[in-house]
Amino acid sequence: MEKNIHQGRNVKRFREMLGIKQEALALDLGDEWNQKKVSLLEQKDVIEDHLLKKISGVLNIPVEAFKNFDEEHAVNLISCTFSDNAIFNNRVDVQNINSIDKFIQLHEEKIALYERMLKEKDDMMERLEGLIKSKHD
Repeated sequence: MEKNIHQGRNVKRFREMLGIKQEALALDLGDEWNQKKVSLLEQKDVIEDHLLKKISGVLNIPVEAFKNFDEEHAVNLISCTFSDNAIFNNRVDVQNINSIDKFIQLHEEKIALYERMLKEKDDMMERLEGLIKSKHD
């Protein structure tokens, strides 16, 4: 029995886990994107490969995660692994911790970059306001 993976829902899950709003994802995807278009994308069962690659690049999440993540399977795995009746020889897939560390590091760097850009914008706005004020005085 083959399980249908809802790729749009997976995009939404990963975007939310990263704390990224639809508007921010739309901005990163390009000029032709907006919040409504991202919302419609997240409702699609299957997303075109070229678009998944673009989203993958923006969110720094492998395309395979959008194509293969199955929440029901993950919940079952977690409940079987951590319940009081868990059998310790259950097969548990372990992801490479180094890739998770790298993923976290990349997002911390991205956040730091955004914070620097916001500070630069604020500094520039202060300078512009000062120039405007000095012109009027």
